[in-house]
Order: sequence, then C-alpha cells, then structure tokens
Amino acid sequence: MTFETFEYSVNAGIAHVVLNRPEKVNALNEKAWEELKEIFELVDRTPEVRVAILSGNGKLFSAGIDLQLLMSVKQVESIECPGRRSEQIMKFVKQLQAPVNAIENCSKPVIAAIHNGCIGGALDIIAACDLRYCTDDAYFTIKEIDMGMVADLGTLQRLPKFVKPAAVAEMAFTGKKVAAIEAKQIGLVNDHFADKETLMSETVKIAQLIASKSPLSIRGTKEVLRFTRDHSVEDGLHHMAIWNAAMLMSDDLNQAFISAMTKQPAQFKD
Repeated sequence: MTFETFEYSVNAGIAHVVLNRPEKVNALNEKAWEELKEIFELVDRTPEVRVAILSGNGKLFSAGIDLQLLMSVKQVESIECPGRRSEQIMKFVKQLQAPVNAIENCSKPVIAAIHNGCIGGALDIIAACDLRYCTDDAYFTIKEIDMGMVADLGTLQRLPKFVKPAAVAEMAFTGKKVAAIEAKQIGLVNDHFADKETLMSETVKIAQLIASKSPLSIRGTKEVLRFTRDHSVEDGLHHMAIWNAAMLMSDDLNQAFISAMTKQPAQFKD
C-alpha cells in the first residue's frame, strides 16, 4: 500500500512505518494523522506482520503536530454558542488522540526508532509505542507548554506509567530538552546508539527476535502488559488466568515443545 505522508513496507514479518515529510521536518498535518491511524489498524489486522518499527526520514524524527493544523482550531471562534464551540474543540482533540491510541491498541509490538528531535506531538506518539530506542543526538521535549497549551494526546497520561513521574513533571512544566543519556536514565528510552544507521540496524535485530517468537504469545503478552498497567496485581493475575484458559493450548505451544526437544528453531504460523 502507498501513503502520502508515510512509507510503508513489510519484510520478514516486520512492518516498517516511516514518517515521510522531511521538507516539513516530519510535522504531522491532518493527512498524516489520518494515515497514522490507518497504518496501525492495518498492522493490527495483517497476519503476516508480527512487529512494527516506526521511524522518520530526514533531519529529525518529528517536529510534532503541524502548526497549520493546530491553528485551524481557531475556526471554532466563529461558533457563537460557548457550549457548541467547546464541543467542537473536544471532537478535534479526540480526533487527534485516535491515531495515537491506534498504536497502543495495535496487537503487535511497536518499536520507535528516534533520531534527533522528538518534539511535542511526536512525544505523544512514541509514548504509545512498546519499545523506544534513539540516537545519541536525540532529544525529547514536551513543547506544548511553550505554546500556551497542555499536552493533550497522551504524553501526560502515558509517560508517568513508565518514566519517573517527577522527571515527566519537570519536562511538562519547563519544556526542557531531555537528551539521550538522561532519557535512558529516567526510563524514556530502552537504549541509545551512536547514529541513525546503527539505530536502525539494532532495532531491526530486536524486531527480528520478536518476530521469531510465537505470534500468539507476543500478542497475548502485549495485551496482558497493557491490562496490568492500568489494574491491580490481583486483577492482572485474574486476567492472565482467563487469557491462558483461552489461549494456552495452542499450536504454538506444541511447536515450542518440539523446538526445545529437537534444538531446531520453532516454525510458528502467523
């Protein structure tokens, strides 16, 4: 499939999703947000895709939301009724939240490969990914505070779940740039690499390892991790018991046993 603002390809079970507006430093316009949702819904429903890598072409990963799109919200000023005006703004925000949610709701693991700047709305996007890796020159900033806004697409909701809450608060209150070394220290990224070439090479290796595992178990693991994040340990264990009651006795389990006995790589169906 071809897209206007992304490059999309699938190779050996890995979907490569690449932001492709380098002339606009990968700022996401309305079309880009629409395609982001469409792509990760496609990844979710495509059996041969087992994992996805999200990266960006050009100078930096992404400058976040396109300012022209952001300014379009001022059109609601023509609505006289305050209630109806607020209703339209809420719809606009939820419309932009939906593509980010599509990444988190995708049943396949999503790996963010970030080089150079990850700004504003781009941080919302990577917060919804499962794994994050970056280059040594990468930096992350909650830029909305410098625009007189509260970050509204998921950064403030998701980051405190896996990043030190005080570090998130500092980023959100100050708009400071967090460099790669600090990003790893606070849990924002899993690791960082010297340059983009190394970054992509290493993330592909990680994706290949994930793709070699039982797809059913990988999808189940993502679902259980996501559920557990937002529930108590007791609820999480109960959810896990229900999940395995439904999914444990699978062809993948048999393949894993055969692989362990024969010392040969398991051959899992998509």
